[in-house]
Amino acid sequence: MNKNTELGSLKRGVVLLKLLATGGARGCPLSELSEKSGMPHPSAHRILKQLIAERLVEHNRETHRYKLGPLAFELGIAGSTMHDIRDLCEPTMQAMALETEDTVYLVVRSGFEAVCMHRWEGSFPIRTLVLEVGSRRPLGVGAGGLAVLAAIEEDEREEIIRRVAPSLPAFGKLTPAALAEACDTTRAHGVAIIQNRVSLGVTAVGAAFRDSMGLAIGAVSVAALSQRMGQARLRKISELVLRGARDIEASIRRQRAPVKAGKGARMDEPSSLAASMPRL
Repeated sequence: MNKNTELGSLKRGVVLLKLLATGGARGCPLSELSEKSGMPHPSAHRILKQLIAERLVEHNRETHRYKLGPLAFELGIAGSTMHDIRDLCEPTMQAMALETEDTVYLVVRSGFEAVCMHRWEGSFPIRTLVLEVGSRRPLGVGAGGLAVLAAIEEDEREEIIRRVAPSLPAFGKLTPAALAEACDTTRAHGVAIIQNRVSLGVTAVGAAFRDSMGLAIGAVSVAALSQRMGQARLRKISELVLRGARDIEASIRRQRAPVKAGKGARMDEPSSLAASMPRL
C-alpha cells in the first residue's frame, strides 16, 4: 500500500469516526455510514473492519449497527486531561456576569447527568448560588441541563428521559411528560427557561453549545432572583446567553483549527426572541 492510499484510508477512517460520534449509543448502520460519507459500501465496510481491529469501533451483530469502541473512549479521557473546557468558557462567562451582574454557570453532559464545571459570580449583592461546582443533576433538570437535553436528537432524548424518570420527582415534582414538553418549548425558542421549579424565587436561562461535530456537550446559563427577571430583562438575558453559547462554540472550533482573525472579530448576533418568552 503506497503513502497516498494510506493517507486516503486514514482520512476516510476519521470521517467514519466522526459520523459514529454523532450516532450515539444506538450507533449507525452501514448503509447510513456509506451514504453520509460518500463511500461505496465495500470501502466503508473495509475501513470499519480495520477500526474494529484497533478497538476504535464496535459492531453489534444483532442490530448490524456500528458505534464507537472502547479505545475511542480511552482517547477521549486522555484528551480531556489536556484540554480543560473551563479555560475556553471562562472569558465568555466573565463577560456575561459583568453585563448581567448575576451568576453564570457552566454545565457539561456526563452520560445521563449534567455536571456543574464552573461558575462566575456577578456583582449583584444577593447571589443566586443554586449550583456548587462538581454537583450533578439528572440531564434536563435546571436551565443548563434542559438546554443540553433539548439539543440532543429525539430518539436519544427519549431514552435519556426514560432513564432519569425515577429521579425527577425530587426536583419540583417534575414528570417525564413535563420534561419532554419543556424540551419541545426549549427547541422552539432556542433557550431553556426555568422559573421557581428547582429553586424557589430563582429564574434561570440556559443555552446549549456544541462541539465541532455538532454534538451538544454543555451549556451556559444565568441565574437571578425572579423579581429581577421581568419580560424585558428576560429577553435581553436570553439573547446574551445565546450569544455566549455561540462564542464558546467559536472558541472550541478555534482550538481545534486555529485561524487568523482580525482584532475585534465576532460571531453574528442572534436574532431577537419572540416578545413573549415561555416560563416553565
